[in-house]
Amino acid sequence: MLEHIHVERVLFIDIETVTQHPDYSLLKPEIKTLWDYKAGFIDKVQEPGEVYQNKGAIYAEFGKIICISIGYLKKENEAYIAKLKSFFHKEEHELLSAFSDFILDLQSKKTSYIFGGHNIREFDIPYICRRMLLNGISLPEMLNIVGKKPWEVDIIDTLQFWKFGDYKNFTSLKLLCQIFDIKEVKEGMNGGDVGTEYWEHHNITKIVNYCETDVLAVMKLLMKFKQIKELKIEKIEYGIGDS
Repeated sequence: MLEHIHVERVLFIDIETVTQHPDYSLLKPEIKTLWDYKAGFIDKVQEPGEVYQNKGAIYAEFGKIICISIGYLKKENEAYIAKLKSFFHKEEHELLSAFSDFILDLQSKKTSYIFGGHNIREFDIPYICRRMLLNGISLPEMLNIVGKKPWEVDIIDTLQFWKFGDYKNFTSLKLLCQIFDIKEVKEGMNGGDVGTEYWEHHNITKIVNYCETDVLAVMKLLMKFKQIKELKIEKIEYGIGDS
């Protein structure tokens, strides 16, 4: 399966997002009105403030990126080395600028990487593009997907692979890791905890580690899909971005 995909050419990516403000009450009146309207479609039971706390981070118009983790695989003998790097900063513009510079540097070297991740076609990549535009940052060519047909966008998405054409269901990365016996190291934290760790505990290190674990998990999942039997990631190298 997926014989045409060379895992060493995949730039694995994952992002973590939070609401733009720690509390619904801090929204500007105009934005609050627009959120209230949207919240009515998201959840007809909860109050807009509750919906903001629970769901606001997943919408690029009301959320922001606090971490982007990337990684790639390099084969040495019969083992793979996973190299990971994270971009994070208290100012989203600085984070996205550093990430953009990294991608532009890859492009300048004519390196033929393509993005890979779980649900990145519908979430991570569009979110990054929207937040870049809102921060006045030009999109690198790898992210310039506006107007392209779905089959023209070269993205490796493990969620789409697992669907096999089925559009009815969402399967989480955590579930796939469990059924494929991939040892996840995400202990004591889930996606719903990111906002709390960021706004209340100011624990960006924990969030970065959480994000990098997703990248590593998708690496292992893709190799399971490809049925690479000699999979043995012996070494992981980290390079941390700006804080």
